Amino acid sequence: MQLARLHHVAVIASDYPRSRRFYTEVLGLAVVAETYRAARDSYKLDLALPDGTQIELFSFPSPPPRPTRPEACGLRHLAFAVHDLDTALAHLGRHGVGTEPVRLDELTGRRFTFFADPDGLPLELYEQA
Repeated sequence: MQLARLHHVAVIASDYPRSRRFYTEVLGLAVVAETYRAARDSYKLDLALPDGTQIELFSFPSPPPRPTRPEACGLRHLAFAVHDLDTALAHLGRHGVGTEPVRLDELTGRRFTFFADPDGLPLELYEQA
């Protein structure tokens, strides 16, 4: 088997309108499709990054909270590559999104930082050349 690329990551939101605004207006992801599934009382919002990678944002009635941050087994965080970390940090700041102090990846020499989505899902910005 040869995997080609990451296709999508699924995220479950506790407050769909709030998370929809965050992922589309703050992070700037493009809406591919939005579907309300009446049988599940759930929305599914397909969002795309410029390279075609997608995030599926789901809403379900009363989802359980994330067990711990960020060291629970399973998915630890989502990392987004950016060309200019300072510009991205300024953008998040204008939207009232707090970030951790910028750190330097000791293995690559690249700068990065963490922040969280409205439900506390850890997100990372990783500066690339």
